[in-house]
Amino acid sequence: MEAEKTQAKPAKKKKDFTPGTRKVYLRARQVDNHLPEELRASAVTKLSSVFVNRQPLRPFTGEDEKRLLRGLLDVSPESVEWDRHTRRFWADFTVPVGFEGVELEIGLDQKGFPLNIDHYLKYHFAIKHPRTGLTEDAMLKDQSKKFYIHDEARKDKQRNNMIQLKKDAGAEFIKLSRDKENMRRVYRILGKMNADTLTDEQIENMLWDAKDADPKEFIKIARDKDLEMKAEIFEFVSGGVIRKIGNQHIYIDQVLGDTLDDTLIFLKDDRNSSTLLELRAKLKTVGAG
Repeated sequence: MEAEKTQAKPAKKKKDFTPGTRKVYLRARQVDNHLPEELRASAVTKLSSVFVNRQPLRPFTGEDEKRLLRGLLDVSPESVEWDRHTRRFWADFTVPVGFEGVELEIGLDQKGFPLNIDHYLKYHFAIKHPRTGLTEDAMLKDQSKKFYIHDEARKDKQRNNMIQLKKDAGAEFIKLSRDKENMRRVYRILGKMNADTLTDEQIENMLWDAKDADPKEFIKIARDKDLEMKAEIFEFVSGGVIRKIGNQHIYIDQVLGDTLDDTLIFLKDDRNSSTLLELRAKLKTVGAG
């Protein structure tokens, strides 16, 4: 008798969203003028539709657009007229923004559907709009942008991401401080001065500052599995054994690589072990001299 086949149950799809209320504000750039404050306070600026490649800006496409706009238009998504109606809908789409901005509820329910469909559409229209910055700073850095999203949750997330990054950088610093040679290797890659002329305390002090100045770059270098070899290449350059022209590394008349990574690959190749030994021998000679 043939064994009965058991059909595997499909795995439950994990939610890629957190249900619940979430409010943000769409605000307009404030322009200094001589109008009375009460008039400026009552002013309304409109974020209106724009055309991209001769089509109105559409923040959603395909099934997402059908799911969200179903019931809002005069036709159903199954109609041949659906695309024409959606294009007209987005071509006429406008978000009025008052002096204090406009509050938008962009949270989702347990099924992933917007708690407030009107606000949800306005929010996604705004963040896709070329005149909107995702933050006030992003707007202020770009004169073409006239609106921005004020989102406390995003600000908190960004701040916490930086805190976590600095914590990770601090952990890497503690590891490095236990290995003086690795400290010097990291400094050779980060610094511009010859690490051999500095004391351990000076190196440690400078790495502490580097960790705070750019924690992401500090972590990247500290965790690099090729740290030792890269630091050695920097030594070859600072010792005058290898010439560096632009990004190229040249030994006598041979280009070892057009970039640091190319040079690293070259020197790690067993077929070039004799060149690496020669470079090390010349560096020792320079040091002894």
